[in-house]
Amino acid sequence: MMHLSPKGGDGMTEEIRKKLKEEKVDRLPRSPGVYLFHNREGKVIYVGKAIDLRQRVRFYFQNLASLSPRVRIMAEKIADLSYIITDSEVEAFILESNLIKEYTPHYNVQFKDDKRYPYLCLTTNEPFPRLVVARQPEKKKAKYFGPYSNVGAVRDTMRLIKKLFPLRSCKQPLQEGTARGRPCLNWQIKRCLAPCRGSVSGKEYLAVVEQVILFLEGRQQVLLKKIEHEMGAAAEALDYEKAARLRDQLFSLQKLMERQKVVTSDMRDRDIIALVSRPWGFSAGLFKVRGGKLLGAENFSSRRTQDMEPEVVTKEFIRHFYSGASFIPGELLLSHLPEEHKFLEKWLEKEKGGGRVTIRVPQRGEKKALLELLKRNTLQHSKLEEKGVREDERVLEELAKVLGLPTPPERIEGYDISHFGGKETVGSMVVFQKGRPWKEGYRRFKIRKGKAADDYGALAEMLERRLHNSKLPPPSLVLIDGGRGQLSIGQQIFRAGGLGSIPMVALAEEEELLFVPNRKNPLRLSASHPALKLLQRVRDEAHRFALSLSQDLNVKSSIGSFLESVPGIGPIRRKALLEHFKGLEAIREATLEEIRSVKGISARVAGELYRKLHGIT
Repeated sequence: MMHLSPKGGDGMTEEIRKKLKEEKVDRLPRSPGVYLFHNREGKVIYVGKAIDLRQRVRFYFQNLASLSPRVRIMAEKIADLSYIITDSEVEAFILESNLIKEYTPHYNVQFKDDKRYPYLCLTTNEPFPRLVVARQPEKKKAKYFGPYSNVGAVRDTMRLIKKLFPLRSCKQPLQEGTARGRPCLNWQIKRCLAPCRGSVSGKEYLAVVEQVILFLEGRQQVLLKKIEHEMGAAAEALDYEKAARLRDQLFSLQKLMERQKVVTSDMRDRDIIALVSRPWGFSAGLFKVRGGKLLGAENFSSRRTQDMEPEVVTKEFIRHFYSGASFIPGELLLSHLPEEHKFLEKWLEKEKGGGRVTIRVPQRGEKKALLELLKRNTLQHSKLEEKGVREDERVLEELAKVLGLPTPPERIEGYDISHFGGKETVGSMVVFQKGRPWKEGYRRFKIRKGKAADDYGALAEMLERRLHNSKLPPPSLVLIDGGRGQLSIGQQIFRAGGLGSIPMVALAEEEELLFVPNRKNPLRLSASHPALKLLQRVRDEAHRFALSLSQDLNVKSSIGSFLESVPGIGPIRRKALLEHFKGLEAIREATLEEIRSVKGISARVAGELYRKLHGIT
């Protein structure tokens, strides 16, 4: 990659623009390739491709007044540029897609706004993979499915998969042939193969993983045939328990498929994508059709797409949605033919890893009717989403009015302290972005200093640690669970950190009094006031988030205290027991011989523990 930077100054004054053009832009090769624009901090703000790099980049260095408003804003921030030469425009298109995925530049279309749509992730980097929810694909070796626009649908899918496929859900590291204690309840109710027993082969477990992949890819007919084959093989091998499990799985899948609607007569796999224009940008809807059956629908929106052409937005949506996708169907039916659709087909075929992908706009028949149905669904979903956004904006305006803020608070941070009788003290920080929980911003703090049950000291420590994290943006409003005392501590810490101007309030439980700085008496808002309801949601969420960690720590501490009360058990033996059995309940269910088998546990110590667990004197 070649870097070209100006020899003086920062930003994009006319002098710097002129220097860049003369010293760098006019010297660019007349070759196909990819160019990257950087701001004065060196961050990539835009990635583009060109069949002629010099001619294309010159476009951004013409008279600013001749550029569109969106392009002009970006062009004013270019302080440096770099480029990569490619052999062809198709290669440049593929490289551009990869670089957009790597850098997520601000001025390239990103169909996701401030929220990240969830994915389902199969941890194929582990010997016995698990299925987990992930907020964004990572570079580690794993298989991702999604993105999904509806978090509730992701949870429903997870629940269904747990019923149909006996994958493990525990986080403990496992190796084939090595036992890790007694299996949990999921094994007893046939929801897990329990590789923790050490008797499940990697081959047997990975057969279940392959079934999950086929299910998530929507290839259900292939999945049914695979299960039928495995069931027959198990019966021939006289493994009737496995054959019965596969039979029940087969019946459940067949019942599920009976409820799915056939929408195309040719029984092919395809995705249908419709773009709907809204005053603030575009919404995109997607139907997944597998084997002619409609398996699901997704809806996405982006407020970064205002004043853009639908053909450009369609191209960028496809690049965003299918980048790293586990399954890409052979046909995409679209409401708008995307810009550079032939290059897009080549890129999709590369992402797919082989096989042809065609992009087209249906003009008549059942496919056109299905596209029109998707448009109506997308429009309806968009209107409901807009209504929710307007309501959030109204509530934030009410809150700003009550507190006398100059603008509605975009980022609200809520804080709470939790402990059990002065032990296991923890703090929590929750973030509400534009009136809604933003769980990626949540933080927990295990309090390290101070005396037992010292809420003020714990609050001060938590806020100091939060302010020392320079990566977090400053809040628009801080809410502390408590009264006048907690508010005073918060103000002291923020003033000491140079952020004393940030608005801060405290909300006391029971009477729900709102304490505001420089006000003698607290505010008492009506129970139905929208501003109070929002603050209660933030406060209650902070309380829930802190309490969950405090409870976990208290349980671990209680188990540890119980075990160490047994003569002969100290920290090392306690750790060995908990690593082997994973919990006190499993230890209680263990036989004396099983307790003795734990490394480091003598027959005498095992006997002492067994008698204490069962009340034998």
